[in-house]
Amino acid sequence: MDIAVYTSKKGTKVVTAMDIHQALDLGAHHYGVNVRRWLKDVFQFNDGIRRPIVNKDYAPRKQKEGQLLEDYFLSLELAKLIVLQSRSKFKMKYARILSEMESAEGNNAPISKAEMQDLLELAKAMSLQSNQEKAERQHLELYTSRNGNSTGNWWPFRANLLNYSAEDLRMKMEAKGLNPKNKTQRQMLQLLDPAETIRVGVIDYYMAQGKTAVFARNLGDVAKLLAEKLQLGVFEDRLAGNMFAPEFNAAVLRPVLPMVRERA
Repeated sequence: MDIAVYTSKKGTKVVTAMDIHQALDLGAHHYGVNVRRWLKDVFQFNDGIRRPIVNKDYAPRKQKEGQLLEDYFLSLELAKLIVLQSRSKFKMKYARILSEMESAEGNNAPISKAEMQDLLELAKAMSLQSNQEKAERQHLELYTSRNGNSTGNWWPFRANLLNYSAEDLRMKMEAKGLNPKNKTQRQMLQLLDPAETIRVGVIDYYMAQGKTAVFARNLGDVAKLLAEKLQLGVFEDRLAGNMFAPEFNAAVLRPVLPMVRERA
């Protein structure tokens, strides 16, 4: 069956619990029990392991008078996670459909002129290693707070977010005849692809604001293109100011990086 897609008041795409339950063919008599369990269960969201949050991951759907069963609007991410955890024989089919919907929503989101200007400033700001590290720390703090004050799954989560792991980078370095021993992920990226560190910094910045992984990755990809077009370098700015580092508007960073500084 086709799953109807609606647009929430915030402009995000959502589906209904009733449609998901029917598509999975879980039996109408189990609907109430299953939906209550879905909303109280714990899932591996893009921002960590947690329970669904009302008015973020789901919202009650107003029903016609007289209807006994409650229905809910579900975010595409939550709906996909529910489908994957189900025992339905159709789960992979609908997980793929929802994943495609989720990717299409993120890829089609327009960037306004003001947002593009902020992104340009952000890309320039992330040419400073101190800003990249501050963004990662802020992201890690939010992740930790959402995962029971634990950082246990941070690196697997990060590998999934960035689409590569530290081991992937070590293999790439060895293939190029470079020695990865005792190097951090950022140091390896600096040798392999400096513009990628700017992309990562931007992703961390938006994730620290609570944005979705799809949103953060899309803007990170655009920031990397800007960095490559502008030939932005990456500078270690903590020991001394670097006269070649680009100037940027620090105001765009203050919501997440209040201690950020402009070029010395």
